Amino acid sequence: MLHINDLTYRIEGRVLLDHATAGIPTGHKVGLVGRNGTGKTTLLRLMMGEIAADDGSISMSRNSRIGTVAQEAPGDDHSLIDTVLAADKRRAGLLAEAETAQDPHRIAEIQIELSDIGAHSAPARAATILAGLGFDDAQQQRSCSEFSGGWRMRVALASVLFTEPDFLLLDEPTNYLDLEGTIWLENYLRTYPYTVIIVSHDRDLLNKAVDGILHLENCKLTFYTGGYDRFERTRREQQALQLKLKKKQDDARRHMQDYVDRFRYKASKARQAQSRLKALSKMEPVAAMVDDHVVPFRFTSPEKMMNPPLIRFEDAAVGYVPGQDVLRDISLRLDPDDRIGLLGANGNGKSTFAKLLAGRLETSSGHRFAHKKMTVGYFAQHQLDELNPADSPYDHIRSLMPTATEAQVRTKLGSLGFGVDKVATKAANLSGGEKARLLFALASFHSPHLLILDEPTNHLDVDSRQALIHAINDYDGAVILISHDRHLIETSADRLWLVDGGGVSPFEGDMDDYRRFLLDERRKSSAGLRALQSPGAMPSETKQEKRRRMAEQRARLSPLKKKIGSVEKMMAKLEGEIALLDDKLGDKSLYENDPETAAQLAKQHGELKKSLAEQEAIWIESTDAYEEARSAQG
Repeated sequence: MLHINDLTYRIEGRVLLDHATAGIPTGHKVGLVGRNGTGKTTLLRLMMGEIAADDGSISMSRNSRIGTVAQEAPGDDHSLIDTVLAADKRRAGLLAEAETAQDPHRIAEIQIELSDIGAHSAPARAATILAGLGFDDAQQQRSCSEFSGGWRMRVALASVLFTEPDFLLLDEPTNYLDLEGTIWLENYLRTYPYTVIIVSHDRDLLNKAVDGILHLENCKLTFYTGGYDRFERTRREQQALQLKLKKKQDDARRHMQDYVDRFRYKASKARQAQSRLKALSKMEPVAAMVDDHVVPFRFTSPEKMMNPPLIRFEDAAVGYVPGQDVLRDISLRLDPDDRIGLLGANGNGKSTFAKLLAGRLETSSGHRFAHKKMTVGYFAQHQLDELNPADSPYDHIRSLMPTATEAQVRTKLGSLGFGVDKVATKAANLSGGEKARLLFALASFHSPHLLILDEPTNHLDVDSRQALIHAINDYDGAVILISHDRHLIETSADRLWLVDGGGVSPFEGDMDDYRRFLLDERRKSSAGLRALQSPGAMPSETKQEKRRRMAEQRARLSPLKKKIGSVEKMMAKLEGEIALLDDKLGDKSLYENDPETAAQLAKQHGELKKSLAEQEAIWIESTDAYEEARSAQG
């Protein structure tokens, strides 16, 4: 159990936490949410013990291990797999001692400890985590120094996941993951056996990987059971109830005040008037729950739509080095009103294809046809660092409006969300979200016919991401969207293109289909490796032998299918029991009135989550075996 008790923290005179209190049950997966700048990262640092609170405390179980992603990504000459394995200090220490130990009793103790912590299966577990985050077998043997900063941050994430701390603290881990890595992390966290606290603005991750939301607002903490959608719905209901209560109280105050004003100087009513006056002074006003306003994003639509197609490719190829094409055999068309979500793992060529669409790269063979008057607005995450750090938003927009007056430039900036307090701020001093807002404005300033957005959400909170969705849907031109945020793709893209295997092709289906596609690909890969070890049917077998073999393979399917069904029923039962405990543990009064029962329920909750993880592992193994048997059947 993690307790946050009456916590207060100030930074440079600004209060981030004001007597904040919350409790997180053991084994829970909790999303820490709130607007950018409210203090979420600061709260994680307080939990880590990196900084001290001004008042109050944070307490957790004795000897609990806390883990978080290292701020500096590993960049030495050690291989990725060795870097991840070295993160488990206990295992590394025992292995080192085992090489020099002489005492037979100590040698036996070391081997028992190594067995208890699963030391001998650790390389396989580390490799699985690295593979889930996008590193194949060959890459795992390469040194960290060979990879870029974003990929090295994945290694840092793999390292902390490998150590399996009792409290796993993650701060925006999907910022350096692609969609495929995000889906893998979601599944991993969902079955993680210990407590997780994750700061994220990814709505899908917060819906599918967590069972509680810790909301930081107005320097206070409030815990909600369930995922983000349930939190948002509950909060809206509370807001509506509180506004209704406020209106009722305001009406009562007004009625009492009217009575006082009418009769306070009338002798026969003076006592009643004074009584109401005292009651009025003691009435605690109900505060209205009002959301902070999110300034909308605006993408200027093209003044004149062009005839389709906007861009057409015929057997096109593109690359950076002659003779080494990144993508080839591209035959696609983009129409003026298309909304395309680009899918594919990092490194497959999504950004390369986006540059080809924008005309920033030429085809190495084949053809690219585009309207001569077509204009393109391009947003890429790396461009945040390309803004002139010494120039303000006013300077950037002024350069695009050379003949406008100062008042016209400031009016334009106001419509883009830059008020008086931010107009003259240097770009170096803007927040990540403010820099993104400025880049959005620059990208769409000249009313482009095509808008390309490459990972636009990394510095946006949940509400700002929703505002971005509205802006994309209000924009009339074509959109190419590259993002690890599934909610953004689902609500903004009409079609999906898959960049994979050196090509680009339409993907038939939605994001749920794509998720199933990824899981199926992993199962096939796993089954393929096993199939290499099995000789299968020999070409020389007779028809009778083949029929017998096929009958035996069909017989194998039946018990596997029954086992999968049984496991699925057990999983459903466990999920139902966990949901009931979630509701009980979400009652704050339980911890005050009956802490022993709360502790027992929390322990039971952890045991159920562990059982669910075990059943899910059995389900995956059984499903793989079933698919392998069915594939072998032909």
